[in-house]
Amino acid sequence: MKKAERPLRVYVVRLLSSRAILINRQYPHYLPTWDHGEKYPALEPFEHVEHGKDADPSFKDLLIEGSKIQHLTPTTGSEVTGVQLSKLSAAGKDQLALLVAQRKVVAFRDQDFADLPIKDALDFGGYFGRHHIHPTSGSPEGYPEIHLVHRNGNTSEFDRFLANRISSVGWHSDVTYEQQPPGTTFLYILDTPEVGGDTAFVNQVEAYNRLSPAIKERLHGLKAVHSGFEQADFSTQRGGVVRREPVKNEHPLIRTHPATGEKALFVNGGCTCTRIRIV
Repeated sequence: MKKAERPLRVYVVRLLSSRAILINRQYPHYLPTWDHGEKYPALEPFEHVEHGKDADPSFKDLLIEGSKIQHLTPTTGSEVTGVQLSKLSAAGKDQLALLVAQRKVVAFRDQDFADLPIKDALDFGGYFGRHHIHPTSGSPEGYPEIHLVHRNGNTSEFDRFLANRISSVGWHSDVTYEQQPPGTTFLYILDTPEVGGDTAFVNQVEAYNRLSPAIKERLHGLKAVHSGFEQADFSTQRGGVVRREPVKNEHPLIRTHPATGEKALFVNGGCTCTRIRIV
């Protein structure tokens, strides 16, 4: 096994509006909890297996007969129908890891994760790497590995967020302040408004590829400091939880994906401090 920075994030989105009562009745076990007495020790390094590295590039166990894949742009994003992820074999899961590494974002329609027991959904995700427990977010009771995005329809939350902004756009890569940041994120949605709230994705490989040779050469060998202290302070100021002490870690500005060999920019305004140094 090769040590790599590839834990797993599991996101669940519940954006509640006038349908809140219906959704609360259908998925009450997904309601968020914040336990101020819940504390976790510092994360320990772990050995990771990159399942996409030796996967069959024909995707025969993933894109089975009757399935369809539609690429949304030349380099980023695909949509797949006719595949039930929870039923994949080990070979199919390996090929899923490779497909996501190649296409960066892949959407699968008509999945059953929301209706499975939470433990079953986590067991599926755990195949790809150690789950990451977010230090400041709410989570379903008993399942801190779920990072729950929840809105209760209270407009004051949005008013505070937009008090010093002109939009809700916030580019970031999740919790890159960890020593081994997440390599894969599974996002499944329980309820969203009919319009709005779109999540956009950026291909950092393509961003790197479009740099001039001189800029690429300049960036190689540089490291940036990624900090979780600001996120912890923000949660504390709002009366939120901090389940693990915040950390800072250095990471190279240019990373190489273990499955594809592609180089990518690894820096973001959400978690990266301004200090960059040559190593």
